[in-house]
Amino acid sequence: TDQVRIDREEIYDILDQMRATIPEEIKQARWIVKERQEMLAEAKRECDRILGEAREQAAREASQTEIVKLAERQAQEIVDDARREAREQKLETEDWIDQMLSTLEMNLDKFLGAVKRGRERLHERSQESVMVGVGSETDEPPPY
Repeated sequence: TDQVRIDREEIYDILDQMRATIPEEIKQARWIVKERQEMLAEAKRECDRILGEAREQAAREASQTEIVKLAERQAQEIVDDARREAREQKLETEDWIDQMLSTLEMNLDKFLGAVKRGRERLHERSQESVMVGVGSETDEPPPY
């Protein structure tokens, strides 16, 4: 026969575990992405603020040649520092995100392993049910 006997409670338990685990993992991934975006936006705002200050300072000192040259050097140093700091913040943020995604990946691997084991158990039980049903002489389907 093509009919298989399945333990409903076990299936419901597996489904409940999946429902409980998946939303939290998705929530964590969204939080990680949001954190990264906020950190990058903050680094850009800080860079823009520092650049604005450097430009304002350079404009105030533009009347004298020597002062202008000094201001340009200082402004460039500030810009370079701001870019370096933004780059460092970006790298730190990406490292942190990579760690969080790695943790998420491990958790998802565990979850997928549990799902696979559940499916294998279900398949084994289905095969057992089929084997039990092969020797049956009645044409009635087995009760669920």
